[in-house]
Amino acid sequence: MDESQAQQPALDGLAPPKRRRRGPARRVPAEDHPVAQVILDVQATHLGRTFDYLVQRRDEHTAVPGVLVRVRFGGRLVNGIVWKRISSSQTLASSLKFIERVLSPEVLVPEQLREDIGDIADVYGGTRANILRLAVPPRVARIDDEQRFAAGPGFGKTRYGLSEGTLAWHEAQSERFAASYESAQALRQGIGGRTFQAFVLDTLPGPLRWAMDAAWMMIEALTVGKSVVLVLPDSRSLDEMDAMLASIGMRPFSPGKVEHGGWTGDYVRLGSSMPLAERYRSYRALASGQLRCVIGTRAAMYAPIEGPALFAIVDDGVYQNADGHMPYANARGVQRLRARNHHGVFAVISFARSAASQWECEVSRSEASGVTGPSTALNGLPSVIKNDMPWIRWLNREELSRLADPTMGARVPHTAVSVLTKALQEGPVLLSVPHDGVHQVLSCANCHRRAQCRRCTGPLRAKSSGAPQCMWCGAIAVDWHCQHCSSQRLQMIRVGAAGTAMELRQLFRHVPQVISTPQQPRGIVESVADRSQIVIATPGAEPHVLSQGGEALHAGYSAVAILDAWTGLYAPGIDARIDILDTWMRIVAQCRPRSKGGQALLIGEADPIAAQSLMTWSPTVLASRELADRRETGMPPVVATACIWGGRDAVMQTLGEIGVVGGDFTAVGEGDDALPGFLGPVPIPQPKSIAARQFEGTDDRVRVLVRVSPDRRDDLAGRLRTAVGRHMASRDRQELRFQMDPKNLL
Repeated sequence: MDESQAQQPALDGLAPPKRRRRGPARRVPAEDHPVAQVILDVQATHLGRTFDYLVQRRDEHTAVPGVLVRVRFGGRLVNGIVWKRISSSQTLASSLKFIERVLSPEVLVPEQLREDIGDIADVYGGTRANILRLAVPPRVARIDDEQRFAAGPGFGKTRYGLSEGTLAWHEAQSERFAASYESAQALRQGIGGRTFQAFVLDTLPGPLRWAMDAAWMMIEALTVGKSVVLVLPDSRSLDEMDAMLASIGMRPFSPGKVEHGGWTGDYVRLGSSMPLAERYRSYRALASGQLRCVIGTRAAMYAPIEGPALFAIVDDGVYQNADGHMPYANARGVQRLRARNHHGVFAVISFARSAASQWECEVSRSEASGVTGPSTALNGLPSVIKNDMPWIRWLNREELSRLADPTMGARVPHTAVSVLTKALQEGPVLLSVPHDGVHQVLSCANCHRRAQCRRCTGPLRAKSSGAPQCMWCGAIAVDWHCQHCSSQRLQMIRVGAAGTAMELRQLFRHVPQVISTPQQPRGIVESVADRSQIVIATPGAEPHVLSQGGEALHAGYSAVAILDAWTGLYAPGIDARIDILDTWMRIVAQCRPRSKGGQALLIGEADPIAAQSLMTWSPTVLASRELADRRETGMPPVVATACIWGGRDAVMQTLGEIGVVGGDFTAVGEGDDALPGFLGPVPIPQPKSIAARQFEGTDDRVRVLVRVSPDRRDDLAGRLRTAVGRHMASRDRQELRFQMDPKNLL
């Protein structure tokens, strides 16, 4: 007797059990557009396309474009987003599978965001799945139930208008804004219009003045019916912006007092560091249209908003704007691209104008790409700048010699001590010291300026044997000489700021001190009282001064001193001078105006152009000089760049496939002004996070910088995506990656 004939014994008088055979459940395709094109949560570049699946009749009205579904792919269940519904598929009918389940009937990726994601993936050389992984937070089922339970008549619409106090503040600030900036009327007309426009605003000095201007722009857009997306550089700036909006009467997204519970507000916070449930709740509120104003860090650039909108970014040049995951999209480029797609306004708010912003203020429309183009500059009026800024002095060796200071070689000379001692009688004093940490650079032994490569002006690094090597293009610095003093001697400089606070305690005895740095046990101090005390802080950790009457969020310091200004001379990044000026201006902006006795001191040798820009509060001075230098050397943003790194053989093969070697990308420009299409290859070390066994040949990793004209940038991104996809499909073990518009060329 075989196994099929075996029977289960039963007691006498009872019928034997009957075995029921169950066949597979019969699935019926939907009648209207039965095929769904789905973007799967699969990050491989060569799989970055839509896959066709059948929609069951029961899911005909729930499996709509933009919802989250679960499908079977490669023998396992994966999540995906329905991108489009079509009537037929080119895939064989026998190969089509059904969608297993609709995880949530709510649309998470609206139509406008789907179009934006496709364009972002194209200009940065990634896939739509790469962007969706970063844009859409993981689903939290209880939040879906909470929103569905709280939904009532009119849910999904913006039902909560701005308060009378907020509108009154906006009306008063409109007059101040118009009297403070050149072309202020052009910005107001652009926000009220229906065509795409871009603006670059150089913020005025003053505690939290940037937040006040950003708040005015947001309310201006909301009052004319536009949505708002504001991207901030870090969580501390986000908290400052949140406090500014709350102080003028805007309500954050929080539990409301409605009949069935639920959350209400005027604006919502969005960031990757938020708890998962809170981030998903905020995202759902935007996707459903309940709110149309969002502030946040880099993750907010993918906020699901519809229609015309204001897309603004604060400090567009900071390194936090570059995403750390493929396709390494930059918040500045994403905000500008989305503003163009939405027929809205793109605005940059910054202290030190970046080279990209300066280039956009000078460039013509024919040189634009998907993420760049012409912009209108908004400069502060000279009379307003003079009244709002403190008295700024640069105490370098030349100035101290003129003043006959006997302590000219000290870190804090006698002149600075006298100024700070007098300022302590009026209120708190801020002493800013560089970040802790040590790095090594080469400098001229005679004039102490940073040693630069004669080929690309990049920083030089010492080798264990032989001549120094450029960190950008890899050229060997043979017969090097300084371009400033013609000296041929180099020296190693070790830059660091550890222990600075201990030294400063000897200069100001019997004066209360507050130390605010991330490395201290107390961490960053958020606020201090408006009284006589010394505050020692690293950049970005300066406490706010609480006003006694409560009329301002930040009363400002009576004096500000920037120590060790010479450390900015040795920063190796391409944006080193602009970054250091941005840091200085952000620090000095926390000082009271000169009408209230505010003084700022820049102590130590520094780049003269950066120091001049700070003392005159004219960021265009340094930005113009920086842009002129980059035109001579062929560096971004004058050219569009892409950084390719990985195994040597894979990188060199990719250069040939995209046309950099023996193709139309061989050179940038024509004639005698033509520049090489790529710099390198430069050997790079194995990443610390990757074990040697993970990649074959990791000991031979190189990096290459590819340059093309700005109008061909998007073409380069497309070619790189195709080349990397082909490399991954071939299952080659060598590493191969790329990044468009890298912040750091090292």
